[in-house]
Amino acid sequence: MATYLYRLGRHCFRSRRAVLAVWIALLIAVGGAAGAFAGKTSDEFKVPGTEAQTTLDKIKGTFPEQGHGSAQVVFATEGAGGVRTPEAGAAVGEAVARIARVPGVAAVPDPYATGAVSPDGKAAIALVSFDRKLADVTDQQREAVKAAAEPARSAGLEVAFGGDAYNRLAQVEGGTEAIGLVVAGVVLVITLGTLVAAGLPLLTALAGVGAVMAGLLALTGGFEIITTAPVLALMVGLAVGIDYALFILFRYRRHLHEGLEPEEAAARATATAGSAVVFAGLTVVVALAGLAVAGVPFLTTMGLAASGAVVVAVLVAITLLPAVLGFVGRAIDRLPVWKRARAADGGTTMGERWARFVVRRPLPVLLVGLAGLGTLAVPAASLDLGLPGGGSQAVGTDARRAYDLVSGHFGPGFNAPLVVVVDAREAPRPDQAVQAVAGSLQTLKGVATLLPPQADRTGATALVPVIPKTGPDHADTRALVDEIRGQRAGLKSATGADVAVTGTTAANIDVSTKLGQALPPFVAVIVGIALVLLALAFRSVLVPLKAVLGFLLSIGASLGAVVAVYQWGWLDGLIDVPKVGPVVSFVPILLIGVLFGLAMDYELFLVSGMKEQHVHGKAPREAVVGGVKGGARVVTAAALIMISVFGAFVLGHDPIVQPIGFALAVGVLVDAFVVRMALVPAAMALFGEAAWWFPKRLEKVVPRVDMEGEQLIAGLEQQPAKEPAGV
Repeated sequence: MATYLYRLGRHCFRSRRAVLAVWIALLIAVGGAAGAFAGKTSDEFKVPGTEAQTTLDKIKGTFPEQGHGSAQVVFATEGAGGVRTPEAGAAVGEAVARIARVPGVAAVPDPYATGAVSPDGKAAIALVSFDRKLADVTDQQREAVKAAAEPARSAGLEVAFGGDAYNRLAQVEGGTEAIGLVVAGVVLVITLGTLVAAGLPLLTALAGVGAVMAGLLALTGGFEIITTAPVLALMVGLAVGIDYALFILFRYRRHLHEGLEPEEAAARATATAGSAVVFAGLTVVVALAGLAVAGVPFLTTMGLAASGAVVVAVLVAITLLPAVLGFVGRAIDRLPVWKRARAADGGTTMGERWARFVVRRPLPVLLVGLAGLGTLAVPAASLDLGLPGGGSQAVGTDARRAYDLVSGHFGPGFNAPLVVVVDAREAPRPDQAVQAVAGSLQTLKGVATLLPPQADRTGATALVPVIPKTGPDHADTRALVDEIRGQRAGLKSATGADVAVTGTTAANIDVSTKLGQALPPFVAVIVGIALVLLALAFRSVLVPLKAVLGFLLSIGASLGAVVAVYQWGWLDGLIDVPKVGPVVSFVPILLIGVLFGLAMDYELFLVSGMKEQHVHGKAPREAVVGGVKGGARVVTAAALIMISVFGAFVLGHDPIVQPIGFALAVGVLVDAFVVRMALVPAAMALFGEAAWWFPKRLEKVVPRVDMEGEQLIAGLEQQPAKEPAGV
């Protein structure tokens, strides 16, 4: 690998104008495709095969409105008489009539006629049904519905808009990613010391992310892409794009300071650091593509989108960056911001001092680190999964106002309606069977009330809306769904009718359950991949085992932090959590996929340095010190950049994006600074020579991976010097 990358880096350096022209042409082409074929992303978290989704698909022909977008328009007032006064009734009636005339609105029943007025008389709900599926409801239609409700607002009523059509998720708020980039720029300036050097990783990362985002936008015209997919691709693409460029650039500058010509320095940096970048990138891609193990289409889409961002980041790092270095040459050290204090050959760096502290006290460092991570992981045992709805939106948004009004005046269960489908085609008297099922449902402890059943033309199939006593993310609502499904056999025996539960709330519960069940096999796959890849890279038994255990500790600690903040409400006020409750159901599996690749990245850069020192004859503990000394600076900078990029998304208020950013930021913080920089050196010091033991039988069959380019460098040193190309 190193030899091929050496040739690639040299070629890109020499053919820098052609390489740059190809990348510019690619960006223009992808941007043009985005402009020509862009469509809309989807907000629907559908999972084929679950009971709720299967049932919904079955009844779409009989009850097509069940597959269409819907909305709630809530009218409320605290005035005397509430919404029952003639003035309020007239204003609501006019607003409803105007909403019904909005193009795309199929129906909006009068809330007074349907009894959708709260018991206290202070609020009324108009249920809006669109004539198309949710993904096809346009922003113009949403705004038109809002405008049509103006008569009610003019009459002094509070009007809020909720339901699926207004629960817009994963919308990145402008400026959050910019904050991450600014912090990353500061870290780069501190690490590299010059504006030229610090600007290159940002420039190349933005080029890669631009290509990926435009490509995803172009695909939305022909494929259903969940809204969270581009957001995740943006997060991961920025973070790894900056880090991968930093790794190669750091090595390039070191070679320049060693006296190599720019072309040779770029080629060798691409061969050595580039090998680790390619290897690390592959681990991230495999982990993210492995999200398909869950069998959840929208999660697979998210994984593939983020994988694409990583692939592009790797390609940019090993092709575009060497080409840009061809233009920069020795000017990489221009525009200094501060004078870098490089230690002399016999000097001591902060990384070396830390490493010597650890290897002198490996057991105490190991025990303290394990105790701290174990404590942080304790809340993870209480992990509760769910999907966000209106109650998870930021305070002050339309969806949150509607949710709070409905909960306050009608009860939280009106935000979590269940749809029980009664198939009575085999029953002797279908109408009686439907009524019997409804009567049985009414007796369940978790049911607040039932709405009138809606039957098809034959009367053989009916929808029975069930209003729980608790909200959509409450454990009692999930228990009610399980209870209804558990009584299926008894209802079939008593009435002759088949019963199934669907609706948005039931679908979200099913998605969360499926994702929770997918976690163990996914972790098993990831652990297996890690063991194989690290055994291949380091030809060791203990190193892969230690790396995997460290990764699992990082996952446990970061999940514990997520539970404490988002499920238990710790740090409330410091972090603006819109609503404390269940953790977004796909955060754990995404965290595992993304953090796996990043953890292996740091492992490779630190442990490969230790191995290099050991191969060159250093004693085990001195090899640990040398490896940390050589990699601490770049790993620290890379981790800080990751934390700043991911952490910037915590500043937003999106109920999906915020916990993903928080989980990844904490995960990188724990893995880089506690696991890789403390526990790994401590464990390697305790292992001694045993760290590099490898069975002789495996020695013969496991291929050698020249991660540090030792064979390449040895071959180059034996060749006569060549005239360098001009810079």
